[in-house]
Amino acid sequence: MNAAAIDMGEGDAGFVLGDGRVAVLLIHGLTGTPTELRRVAQGLADRGGTVYVPTLAGHCGNNDDLQRTVWTDWYESARRAFVGIRARHEQVFVGGLSMGAVMSMHMAAEHPGQIAGLLLYSTTLRYDGWNMPFAAKFTNIFMAIPFGVHICRFNEKPPYGIKNPRLRAIVERQMKDGESSNAGLLTMSGVSVRELHRLIAVVKRRMPTITTPTLVLHSSEDDITSRWNADYIERRIGGPVVKVLLDNCYHMITVDLQYREVVALSASFIETRTAATRREPHAAPFHELQQLA
Repeated sequence: MNAAAIDMGEGDAGFVLGDGRVAVLLIHGLTGTPTELRRVAQGLADRGGTVYVPTLAGHCGNNDDLQRTVWTDWYESARRAFVGIRARHEQVFVGGLSMGAVMSMHMAAEHPGQIAGLLLYSTTLRYDGWNMPFAAKFTNIFMAIPFGVHICRFNEKPPYGIKNPRLRAIVERQMKDGESSNAGLLTMSGVSVRELHRLIAVVKRRMPTITTPTLVLHSSEDDITSRWNADYIERRIGGPVVKVLLDNCYHMITVDLQYREVVALSASFIETRTAATRREPHAAPFHELQQLA
């Protein structure tokens, strides 16, 4: 399988793990980086999948790089990767973290019947977690007024979406040292917030038309986006939903204290969906579920 021919975005932050028949495309969050998905990607690759994590346009650089792009540029990065992956794999699952989860739903709406399942981690439809300022809930209003884009500006602050104190200290050091390809950016500009809201608006309108089976994983302690976001998807999306609330992590569930649970739940969902649609009865793209523990 020639994975090198698949567009993984600019730079060298994107990566491919595994060599299985079933593919998983994972999309990182806004101001984020493919590194935030590496633990889950490795776990799914170890269970027999091929996992692709591209870099979205404007990311893994500085805020100037990001502000030169719009949400359709970010989506185009993911779409190009998906097209290449779809040409090489019969079954493709798509998922992402935070904004990446929103983008995954948009991809399912744009490519009906081509995605075997969605993996939505800490989906961000609104910033309403316990560590967000009260005004963050009204960013859509700020975006609608003149110069509102210059009012909204989020600065990352502890706990940075991470409950694990050791990992939190590492990420904080990397962000402050400007290691954006590893830890992402410390600041989210109003321009980027505006683009995220535009993406969210499109996805909300199309959500009832999305019939792709969906796994929704969210922390009940999420510091950035409350469980309302997961509940909204469960109510509004058009396909069957499996929703699980985690209880010992914050927003960054793919790296935090329960990332192994994220891997296990994702692998179980993929195995179930693969078994339901498998054309070759003896094919086994993922290991037996009892090995997940």
